[in-house]
Amino acid sequence: MTRLGVDVGGTFTDLVAVTPDGSLEIRKVASTPADPSIGLFRAIDAVGTRDGGGGTGAAPPVPRPLSPLPIDVLVHGTTVATNALLERRGARVVLVTTAGFEDLLWLRRQDRAALYDLGRDHPSPLVAREDVIGARERMGPDGSLLALSEGEVTRVTDAARRLAPESIAIALLFAFRHPEHERRLAAALRTALPHVPVTASHEILPVFREYERTSTTTAEAYLRPTVASYVAKTADATRTRGIPSLRIMTSSGGTLCAEHAAQRAASLALSGPAGGVVGARWFGAAVGAGELLTLDMGGTSADASLITGGVAIAEGAESVAGVPIALPAILIETVSAGGGSIAAVDEGGALRVGPRSAGAEPGPACYGRGGAEPTVTDACLALGWLDPTYPLADAVQLDRAAAERAVARLKLPRDVCEISAGIVQVATAVMARALKRVSVARGIDPRGMTLLPFGGAGPLFGCALADALGMSRVIVPPHPGVLSALGLAIAPERFDVLASMHRSLAGLSSAELAAAFQPLMTAGAAALPGAALSRYADCRFAGQGYEVTVPAVRDDLPALAAAFRAAHRARHGHGDGVEGAGGTEDVELVNLRVVAERVAPTVPLGGRRGSGMPSAGRRMIVTRDGKRVRADVWPLGELPAGKKLNAPAVLAGPDATGLIEPGWRGVVHESGAVMLERA
Repeated sequence: MTRLGVDVGGTFTDLVAVTPDGSLEIRKVASTPADPSIGLFRAIDAVGTRDGGGGTGAAPPVPRPLSPLPIDVLVHGTTVATNALLERRGARVVLVTTAGFEDLLWLRRQDRAALYDLGRDHPSPLVAREDVIGARERMGPDGSLLALSEGEVTRVTDAARRLAPESIAIALLFAFRHPEHERRLAAALRTALPHVPVTASHEILPVFREYERTSTTTAEAYLRPTVASYVAKTADATRTRGIPSLRIMTSSGGTLCAEHAAQRAASLALSGPAGGVVGARWFGAAVGAGELLTLDMGGTSADASLITGGVAIAEGAESVAGVPIALPAILIETVSAGGGSIAAVDEGGALRVGPRSAGAEPGPACYGRGGAEPTVTDACLALGWLDPTYPLADAVQLDRAAAERAVARLKLPRDVCEISAGIVQVATAVMARALKRVSVARGIDPRGMTLLPFGGAGPLFGCALADALGMSRVIVPPHPGVLSALGLAIAPERFDVLASMHRSLAGLSSAELAAAFQPLMTAGAAALPGAALSRYADCRFAGQGYEVTVPAVRDDLPALAAAFRAAHRARHGHGDGVEGAGGTEDVELVNLRVVAERVAPTVPLGGRRGSGMPSAGRRMIVTRDGKRVRADVWPLGELPAGKKLNAPAVLAGPDATGLIEPGWRGVVHESGAVMLERA
């Protein structure tokens, strides 16, 4: 079975084909922001051909014979949902909520956007205030307090019809426990407006916390028309090419079929970055590194994440583009420090990098596509880290003179190399803060972990980031530029089912816990037949406002309490709630979760094919501290296992370039990866 993973990034679209014998075929083309599917299928149509794009480094690999591969599964990581949120290009939504709570999305949780900036505002909600309809009904924790009359259903339906929405969201009080009123309104609206998608909160996120549930439901309604249209178009084009199965990556690190993805648009908000974490986790496990900090540095942004015990940390996304989305998601901290991030001097004369990006069009100045502002990629080229003689994807030829001209536009009292080194240092500091937020801020010491940088630009910054965090080990994979696409190709099929259950463990029986899980297990099995089902519970100490998710393997309440205490201690530094309590007395169960998962076929971690020692080239580079040195240039992924590499050295691969800085040394793993350590 040949599986294709295609990751559509802001600058490049990456493809990895995993063939039945475990070999990999790699393609890289420029992204097409106006219509991402164009770049997607250009990459797919290049599979099996001699010219599939290139990377940033040494000579391209020896081409395969012309033999188009029969593709069985296409797994797609898409930024359609993310971009719609960032650019506010979603549907016009009408929100139906309980009368008296129409201002919920504006009240939020009354926290400040920036603690010490009184003039800073939160992003506005995805719905206009005049498009909110209050329904005269009321559910309480124990059931109906104010019945929903037929006349009120008609009034709400007529009001929604007059507003002519493109999508409708329904989020009523206590609908996570008592969804009857939501069901009636949803049925009436779907009948009255058959061509308008209707999203009810109990169908998307049947858990407590009114604000997050309403925000997530509104986001789903806002995104669903755009995402459903894109998925349908992609599915049609996939079938036309004879590919029998299309799956879409979700924020949780698993994939959905096209039908489910179209109905769970908000779950795609972190689709692309999640694929990178899946690929990093797999590669870390393959080389025996289970404690990882990962950094995916692409053309537009950099995404930091954490893998501990061989498992990617997952928690509900706090927000995406300022919109709270409380669906299952891998922990990802995104910063605007990609290769295309634009450097500028602020009003105070300080050098800044981002948040503006040159993106794919026009791209960095060195791409020769009309860009003129200096970017991180331009700085790396000016420092000699990238090879201007080797074309990027779609035969983009790097122009060092254009890069130097762009950097010189900053008009700082330094030469081009010094300014470029400053750009690199600022970008490094931005990414280091993101890595600290996913580690130090969670009580995890990064000094005992290994850094795995990937993406087109990540391996250039591996040593610098490790120095900034006091880390002593870095892994540079053999194909770091397409690791996200590889993660997509090997990602499991996954379906999440959630429900709220507010009970003290002390007042709960094992039979009640088993009965509460049963409908979720049934729903998971129906959504993904034959999948393995895993149970989880969100628990907290009585009085806390946050939860910790732990496995609920058995209906053993003392064991569940012990697992929660251990997880709480690891995450927050203590495992005690009420003083003196040690059993189930002070532990509350809040939410239940079932994950249905079907793993993809395993991929062998192959080493370098062929024999002999590739010869090292040499070229002059400038280090980030401004020193000019002569560096060896080694072909990444083509070195024999056991080969030792000394700094300074450039690791030039077909899809990305790495850098071994002074003070570091490397050895080649049998997988082709370079394992770096402090000298």
